[in-house]
Amino acid sequence: MSTIKTKYYLAAAFVCLLCCVAIAYYFFFTGFLRGDSNKSLYIDNDDTADSVYVKLDTMSTSHGMCAFRTLANHYEYATRLHTGHYVLKPGETAIDVFKKLKNAQQTPVMLTVPPARTMERMAKQLSQRLMLDSATIANALLDSAFCAQHGFSLATIPALFIPDTYEVYWNMGIDRLIDRLQKEHDGYWTKERQQKAEAIGLTPVEVATLGSIIDEETANDGEKPMIAGMYLNRLHKGMLLQADPTVKFALKDFALRRILNKHLTVDSPYNTYRYKGLPPGPIRVASTAALDAVLNAAHHDYLYMCAKEDFSGTHNFARTLSEHMANARRYQQALNERGIK
Repeated sequence: MSTIKTKYYLAAAFVCLLCCVAIAYYFFFTGFLRGDSNKSLYIDNDDTADSVYVKLDTMSTSHGMCAFRTLANHYEYATRLHTGHYVLKPGETAIDVFKKLKNAQQTPVMLTVPPARTMERMAKQLSQRLMLDSATIANALLDSAFCAQHGFSLATIPALFIPDTYEVYWNMGIDRLIDRLQKEHDGYWTKERQQKAEAIGLTPVEVATLGSIIDEETANDGEKPMIAGMYLNRLHKGMLLQADPTVKFALKDFALRRILNKHLTVDSPYNTYRYKGLPPGPIRVASTAALDAVLNAAHHDYLYMCAKEDFSGTHNFARTLSEHMANARRYQQALNERGIK
């Protein structure tokens, strides 16, 4: 073979090699995603390799998806599926994405614990940010044995929750979720807060119980310490709390806008018009504003309160029953004028 032909073949081989390298680089080392924003991929227990491919296909470039499938087939990805939440970023290659999924390099999600009224509602809202379904969460929170494992009863389990936003893994199981919530609960109840609770004669669960009533009384955080002080005064004097929200809870009718005498007869330990002291547990998950209001209650000698007749969401406070009845008459008149029954 002549020198010229040898050089020609070598040059042709070199060009082919360059083409192969260029094609491989294009497929494996250029951006996997379409667009210039992060995209979230969720893989749950029901997913298969094929369903993951479908999800990725909606996010990726055609060459990126081709490269991913090549890697997945070579490394038998179908046998190495990991559930979780994965954030895919612009500029990441098919190799980067494959390694992330194969090695379960999850990105945490932000889970907001709301001041929910019921455990069913809590379960529904938590499930919206987790792989866990609402039924699994609700079944745990409504299981007396499960609650007891964490030091609570069915009545007191709402006191476990400290409303805030936490960083968690999307695919965490129910036990890990409750353990995490327990950790946040214990973190909130510092030695200083426990001492404040002891100083007013309450346990942390009782603080949460009173706080839940205060949350139902007003959305005005600035007024909550005043209301806390009023209820503590009644507790310490051995008076009935006579808190309307507890009657709504006893009746399981949160839409009631006006508490009538017929409502006050419901025989329930949550009816604070019939039973002295605090109810058996919180009537909702207390907000941190309400918990802090109880621990830092205003000092005064008010024993009564009534919603203001201007419907501002705040209250008129009174020291004597006669003052309170005058406030109540103004409020009742305002209700009548508005046709609220």
